[in-house]
Amino acid sequence: MKEEKELESLNIDSTIYKTRLSGKFKNRKPYSLPDPSRVLSFISGTVLEILVKEGQEVRKGDDLMILEAMKMQNRLKSQQDGLVKKVCVKRGDKVIKGILLLEIEQIHRIPS
Repeated sequence: MKEEKELESLNIDSTIYKTRLSGKFKNRKPYSLPDPSRVLSFISGTVLEILVKEGQEVRKGDDLMILEAMKMQNRLKSQQDGLVKKVCVKRGDKVIKGILLLEIEQIHRIPS
């Protein structure tokens, strides 16, 4: 005889549901906000060009690199002001989705 799983509470948009939760659901990785200091590939592709060097200062909106995916050239832009801490790929590298491409160290400026 199949073992009955206990019903558990699940909160979706402030509504509580009683249901059976799978092991896969219970062990899922919780959502976390993206870290603007870590530039990740959003799609699999090839690094065509790296437009910055380690130690270079960048501003929010500056182009960092060009990633070719599905015959399109995607310009990856900085999400914050900072210094390029580390470039983790080189020109011609093939990357998959979610790979760390470069890190930016945030600069705290004192208003004048």
